[in-house]
Amino acid sequence: MLLKILQKFLAFLSKRIIKKYKPLVVGITGSVGKSSTKKAIALVLKSQLNIRQSKGNYNNEIGVPLTILGVKSPGRNIFGWIRVFILGFLKIIFKQKSYPKILVLEMAADRPGDIEYLVDIAPCHIGVITSISAAHTEFFKTLDKVAMEKHMIIKNLQKDGWAILNADNKRTYALKNKTSAQVLSYGLDTQANVQGLEVQINQELKEDRLKIKGLKFKVRYHGNVVPVFLPNIISLAQVNSVLAAISVGLALDLNLIDIVQALKAYEPLPGRMVLLPGVNNSLIIDDTYNSSPQAVESALDTLEAIIPVSLARKWVILGDMLELGDLSEKMHREIGEKIIQTDVDYLITVGKQAQYIAQQAREKGFNQEGIFSFDNALGVVPLLKPRIKNGDIILVKGSQAARMERIVKNIMLRPYLAKKYLVRQSRGWLKQ
Repeated sequence: MLLKILQKFLAFLSKRIIKKYKPLVVGITGSVGKSSTKKAIALVLKSQLNIRQSKGNYNNEIGVPLTILGVKSPGRNIFGWIRVFILGFLKIIFKQKSYPKILVLEMAADRPGDIEYLVDIAPCHIGVITSISAAHTEFFKTLDKVAMEKHMIIKNLQKDGWAILNADNKRTYALKNKTSAQVLSYGLDTQANVQGLEVQINQELKEDRLKIKGLKFKVRYHGNVVPVFLPNIISLAQVNSVLAAISVGLALDLNLIDIVQALKAYEPLPGRMVLLPGVNNSLIIDDTYNSSPQAVESALDTLEAIIPVSLARKWVILGDMLELGDLSEKMHREIGEKIIQTDVDYLITVGKQAQYIAQQAREKGFNQEGIFSFDNALGVVPLLKPRIKNGDIILVKGSQAARMERIVKNIMLRPYLAKKYLVRQSRGWLKQ
C-alpha cells in the first residue's frame, strides 16, 4: 500500500517536471543489453549535449521518476523521501536553468503494463529496442507477449520521433511497422540502416601469452564507411549496443566521425563481459551481472572467437537462468546444445535449472570427465582453483540470484580489487 502511494507521488512529480522542462526523452528497453546500450548512448550524447542518464538499475516505477527528479533513492529513510518530495516541488515551482535538455532512460519490463506505465510518465522522442528474446517470460508466458510489451516504447512516438530498432533480432525489427515515427535500424544484417561490418577481436599471441587489445569493426551509414576501435571491449554483443548509440546520435544530427571518436572511451559495466586477469596467468570473462539464453549464446560466441595460448583450456561456468517460467528446461537444454557447438574443454553448472545444461551436453557427447555440477557458486571454487593452468580462459555467467561473482572473486588475480570491478560488492549484498 505504501509502495503504491509512493509510486503515485513520484509519478505526479515526474510528469509535472517533464511538462515544465520539456526534455527530449530517449527511452531504452529490450530483453538484454539495456544498461550497456544506455551507457553507450549517454557517452555519445554527453560529448556535445546536456544530458542525464538513469543510474545503475533505476529502470522501474521508482527508478525512472528518481532519474527525472535528479535524486538518489533514500531507501527506507522516511525523512529522505520527504526531502525528495520537497526537492521535486521546488523544481516545479522554480525553474532551474541547469535541468538537462536530454534524459536517457532505461525502461525495464518485468510484468505486462510496465513499459506503458513508464512511457506515460516520460513520453519518448526516441525509443530504442535492443532485442526481444526469452527473459522474464515467467510473467509474459510467450515471446509474442514480450514483444507486445516492448513495443509500447515506440507505439505512441510522434511522427518526428525516432524508433531505433535492432535489425539482427527478427521480433524487434518486425516492430518497424508498429510505429508512425521515423525508423532507424542497426545491426550486422545487410538490411540495417546503420550496419556493422568486419567485426573481430583484436588479439595477439606473443611469447606464449595472449594479449587482447579490444574490438574493432567498421560502421556503414548512407554509403559512408568509418572504422571503429573499442580498446576496452571484447564482447561481440557490445557491437549492437554501440551501433544503437551511433543510431541515436545520427537521429539527433550528430556527426558520425564525432560519434565514433566519443565511443573510444566506452567501457563495459561491471559483470558485463569484463576481461580480468586470473590466477596462474589465466583470463576471466566476467559476465556475472545477469543471464538469459540470448546473452549466454552471445557470451559463448565471444569465447569461441578468442584464441588461447598453446595447451590452455577453455572453461565455461554457468549458473541458473531464472524467470523463464515454463520455458526454463527447454532454454537450458538449448544452451547445452550450444556448448557442444563451441570449443569448450570444461563445463561447470551451478543451480538446479543449470543442471539441464550439463545433462543435455552430456547426452550429446560432451566429455563426461569435463562436466561438473554444483548447488551453489562457492562450491565451485575448491574444484576449479587448483585446476587452472597457464593461459586458461574462464567464462563465468549466471542470473543475479546465482551469485556467480563469488567465483570470480576467488579466482581473480587481485581479489582486493573486487569492489572496483565486480558486481554486488556493497555491504548489503555481501551480507546475503
